[in-house]
Amino acid sequence: MFAGHVGVALALKRAERRVNLGVLILAALLLDVLLWLFVLAGFEQVIVPADYASRHYVTFVFPYSHSLAASLVWSILAGALTWVATAGWVGGRGWATVVVAAAVFSHFLLDFLVHIPELPLLGEASPKVGLGLWNQMPVALMLEVLITAGGLLVFLRGVTLGRGRTIGLVGLVVFVTALTVAGMTVAPAPPSIPQVAISSVVGVLLVAAIGGWLDRSV
Repeated sequence: MFAGHVGVALALKRAERRVNLGVLILAALLLDVLLWLFVLAGFEQVIVPADYASRHYVTFVFPYSHSLAASLVWSILAGALTWVATAGWVGGRGWATVVVAAAVFSHFLLDFLVHIPELPLLGEASPKVGLGLWNQMPVALMLEVLITAGGLLVFLRGVTLGRGRTIGLVGLVVFVTALTVAGMTVAPAPPSIPQVAISSVVGVLLVAAIGGWLDRSV
């Protein structure tokens, strides 16, 4: 749910406007960045099923990045880092901490909706959860588009970027949404997991950097 996570980041920007959008996008996608780094390090695993051509999603072994317990830990750590980074703020420091932590934890909540029951509560041997909307892909994609569009609408109704940057942001969101839909419908099976891992991390960092640049202070 790449685009959906970006949509949540957009909505949370309105909750604390002083937190840069790039930070919120990175926070909302932090668990995926950790996942791919852990995959490259051999700590977590991506499994491409034999029937990928018909269902268009992979499965995961990812207790360190995507379990409920790990998600809470990463959220707390991100909040603590925000607390340190906003030491010079006059007021609102605690709220910024909460917003960034919420962005990180929102990843687990959205993944819970679409993943099959593979999200561990604690470790890999613990019970796993997931509503499995990916098994109803049109429904999952419709939900993702609605979350993304809703987040963009909330952002645009509360944050003023200027005409040029607003057009750029809308273009970025449309591109990310189209990429997500294509990846879950027509894209072929991943040729190389390490290649996917590297390109995914780079993609997240690039989208966060563009979002941060568009949201830069004048």
